[in-house]
Amino acid sequence: MRAAFMNGIDKMIIKEVEKPKAGKKQVVVKMEYVGICGSDVHYFHSGRCGAYVVEDDEFMLGHECAGTVVELGEGCTNLKVGDRVALEPGITCGECEFCKTGRYNLCPDVKFLATPPVAGCYEEYIAFPENMCFKLPDNVSTKAGALIEPLSVGLHAANQGNVSLGDTVLILGGGCIGLVTMLASKAHGASTLIVADLVDARLEKAKELGATYVINSGKEDVFEAVKRYTDGKGADKVFETAGSPVTIAQTPFMVKRGGTITLVGLAAQEEITYNFAQIMDKEATIKSVFRYRNIYPQAIAAVASGAIDVEKIATHEFDLDHIQEAFEEAIHNKTDLVKCIIKI
Repeated sequence: MRAAFMNGIDKMIIKEVEKPKAGKKQVVVKMEYVGICGSDVHYFHSGRCGAYVVEDDEFMLGHECAGTVVELGEGCTNLKVGDRVALEPGITCGECEFCKTGRYNLCPDVKFLATPPVAGCYEEYIAFPENMCFKLPDNVSTKAGALIEPLSVGLHAANQGNVSLGDTVLILGGGCIGLVTMLASKAHGASTLIVADLVDARLEKAKELGATYVINSGKEDVFEAVKRYTDGKGADKVFETAGSPVTIAQTPFMVKRGGTITLVGLAAQEEITYNFAQIMDKEATIKSVFRYRNIYPQAIAAVASGAIDVEKIATHEFDLDHIQEAFEEAIHNKTDLVKCIIKI
């Protein structure tokens, strides 16, 4: 089968590799769509994402994926050949305190696709545990299925932030994760959705998906705009999804008294100056997000019911033969690209 590997910084190659076989309690899935995540772009362009570093000469990226089951291994009972599935890309140990208490996203021994040294899934077939492959209803495409992964981050963020009916929600960062957090907040009943970003295309997409107000923080004073849209009170719930030291530092000034800040974007490793006096004066709560847990069924059901239209987030599509161009577009196109996806 064919598979794509990064071969040093900013370079992709396609190679023939051995097609996998289903092991015990595994299925083989024919990949159909795999998204390009911000972490994939960081690895491709910088060789690292946060504390994780690509050390191999060749490394396969990709973890937002869906496809069709083509082979069942011994002991598989829940899926059949022909089922279309979304893959939850983290395989956890099942034995540690975090797994046993349902917080398996914190498992220290997780094997997560495309997190070095674990290979990703820009390939035609993958063998994967059956219990981490979630069947898609007939009205959910495999393209939408590949976007269940980022949507799960947004839903986990909304859960962490306790978004509830009537909330005013501010999202700093209008990329894919910012948009799925907005969609999740809307599904949770938020009445006012404010999105701030530097890129007009992202803001236009946010408006298309239901944002109440958008702010181009490079063209207007974001603090004054937030005051204007919240009657000077600040937002009930503030989500930082860009992972930028600048926007992280802005959060305590924009949250309402007694409100909640949820840090979603993966920040760099350096320390960030943060005004905790604002937090204490407002008795604000700070939450954080690391991936997601126990949420794929909810995310799939939300898409199937029409509560969330996740497929609209994908603005650009390339085939596997043009994965190099896809990554270059994801790096350099700040005009109209929001989310890029690869059709395998």
